[in-house]
Amino acid sequence: MLLSAALAVSALAATAQAAPAFPGLNLKDVPYPVNALNSMSAYFNVVASKVHAARLLSEAPSCDLSKAQMPLGPDGLLPPAPGLTVRHVAVGRGTQNYTCDTGNATAVPKAAGAVATLFNASCVAALYPDVLDKIPSMAVHFNLTDDRLGPTVLQKSGVHYFTDATTAFFDLDTPTLDIGRVPCAKNSSGAAPTTASVGQIGDKAVPWLRLKSKDGATDDIKEVFRVTTAGGSAPATCKGMPATFEVQYASVYWFWQGKDSSDDS
Repeated sequence: MLLSAALAVSALAATAQAAPAFPGLNLKDVPYPVNALNSMSAYFNVVASKVHAARLLSEAPSCDLSKAQMPLGPDGLLPPAPGLTVRHVAVGRGTQNYTCDTGNATAVPKAAGAVATLFNASCVAALYPDVLDKIPSMAVHFNLTDDRLGPTVLQKSGVHYFTDATTAFFDLDTPTLDIGRVPCAKNSSGAAPTTASVGQIGDKAVPWLRLKSKDGATDDIKEVFRVTTAGGSAPATCKGMPATFEVQYASVYWFWQGKDSSDDS
């Protein structure tokens, strides 16, 4: 399917009769529904502009991933190592997981990994970066499923989870894609921009991350970046929280490929 057609389907999905196949917008018990509605409006407005522009083209645009530009990171986030190139871009939709000391209301929740489904956004990154920028803030407000990313038609490209307390794992080998499998660890981080979208319950966006691959990574994938985050942060304290809990989030993951680098930063 041409990307212009895909965007058109995405824009119409909310009103199409087949819409029940897509996740529903979650506004139940949401303290700030205006955030969700504003994010939806911003997403569909930019999609509509792309659909209109696509109708004026004489041929479909080329999906050239070398033209994709990752957003500049915040202070503290180191850039990709020299010589690396973008191999894949995915939108992740899932949960950030936490634990709490239920006997201490002032205790700070501890991170306990994450679980997410990854959706192939490489062509969107190359052709329509402004659309990609709006997807996490929109998707985080839709009910979580393994098969669909909100009202988009992006295809599943993998899964993300933790194999231990410090190892984030990305499995990008699917029946239709063979990109690689990447265990990695955090190298640097930076706070999400103040304009980053909050989550379903008003939770702040989790930080942006640079992850470096560990032994066992395949297909020369060396680094993974988590950027353009929406939601996912735990409350400031454990007051009223259970021993384990999840906070829904969305983000964009950039996978960088190359030969062994001398960059040890």
